[in-house]
Amino acid sequence: MVILITGASHTGKTALAQKMLEKYKYPYVSIDHIKMGLIRSGNTKLTTEDSDAVLTDYLWPIVREMVKTAIENRQNLIVEGCYVPFGWRQDFSKEYLEDIRFICLALTDDYIDAHFSDIKAHASDIESRIDDSYCTAITLKADNRQVINGFKAAGEEVILIESDYEQAINNLLTRRT
Repeated sequence: MVILITGASHTGKTALAQKMLEKYKYPYVSIDHIKMGLIRSGNTKLTTEDSDAVLTDYLWPIVREMVKTAIENRQNLIVEGCYVPFGWRQDFSKEYLEDIRFICLALTDDYIDAHFSDIKAHASDIESRIDDSYCTAITLKADNRQVINGFKAAGEEVILIESDYEQAINNLLTRRT
């Protein structure tokens, strides 16, 4: 089983992956770690300043093939990150899709308005954000709307966090894989 976690920035993808690692004992891979490994090693001309679209186009083929390899080897794996294209399913046959659990997290505007200071306070709970100054309520709302609209248009379920963040995450943890 591969659990593929994506969503907007600051929605707790990494925190959820960490909780799932602890619960299921599945290894997990952060797409951000792959990105930074490629950038820091000099094995790509990409930079952290490149757009999410450019990074997705570069990183997704690598991640896609890692997912296929894990499934082919009957290995469990959690993969998390924001570089998952809206139409990701088209890259997998039915047989692969049967072994992928897709989770997309997004925050509603109302949740962001009510909890923005909490969102910022927890931004580095799992991994350190060196510069989080780009994250404002306005940019966070725009990012979440883009994720919601894009994945819903692709026919995906989006887990909308509207009021109780912990309950939404606990609901995901109690679902069967």
